[in-house]
Amino acid sequence: MRGRRFRPGEIFRLVYIGLFTLFLLTPFYWVAITSIKPQDDLLASPPVWFPAHPTGVHYSTALNHMRGWLGLKNSLIIASAVTILAVLIGSTAAYSMARFRTGGKHLAFWFLSQRIMPPIAIIIPVFLLYARYTDEWIGLSLVDTQIGLILLYTVFALPFTVWMMFAYFRQMPVELEEAALVDGCSRLQALWKIACPLAAPGIVSAAAFAFILSWTEFIFALVLTRTNTVTLPVALASIITGFQGNQYGEASALTMVSLIPALLIGMLIQRHLVRGLTLGAVQG
Repeated sequence: MRGRRFRPGEIFRLVYIGLFTLFLLTPFYWVAITSIKPQDDLLASPPVWFPAHPTGVHYSTALNHMRGWLGLKNSLIIASAVTILAVLIGSTAAYSMARFRTGGKHLAFWFLSQRIMPPIAIIIPVFLLYARYTDEWIGLSLVDTQIGLILLYTVFALPFTVWMMFAYFRQMPVELEEAALVDGCSRLQALWKIACPLAAPGIVSAAAFAFILSWTEFIFALVLTRTNTVTLPVALASIITGFQGNQYGEASALTMVSLIPALLIGMLIQRHLVRGLTLGAVQG
């Protein structure tokens, strides 16, 4: 039996994919190795590609002495709350626009267009609003509070959530919900028992997007937090800029910690994520 003969185009494609994969994985490998290197190996020449005596001291130092645990706790609370709010509000808004034509046929695109505006353009007005006017209006400053970041991140996560869920609900057959209404379900029951289970891949994709957006956001967290509500990206940046000396090991350790949730989400919901992004990306 003859072996398979590869065409030059296939060989080129395989080599290209291999080199591109290596290009993507090399920085990840280097950060992972740096996080377990002893201090003497960090700036060794020639470079140490794998330490002879791996250590976890950088993880302990970064988490216990460089606000790592605080940033991890705040990021988990904020990202989880934003995910829940964005999915609940975005799904109901998208369902209303898909079934009742709320706001006309261009409202969904208007939601998405809000993502065009760069966050840096509104950081000063938001800071003034949080630092001064909320204190005057409700007697509470939202600077350096979890609720302040939750509200802001939810606003930024909603446009994509609404757009994705709107496209998903539009491609679902309305006859299933009409049958549920005939059987005695209310509109909310039809949404909860019929529409949401059918739209589960889209909901999972929207939730993953909202979580990762909140988990990785930096500029607003940097400006609007001080000491109590620092998030993981801010804690990581403070290691690089706020401590004297060589802190490459601690910075790499906290980087690896920050990657864990995104990697877990990608592995656990990969099947739903691919289908949700595919169907939700194009309006029917």
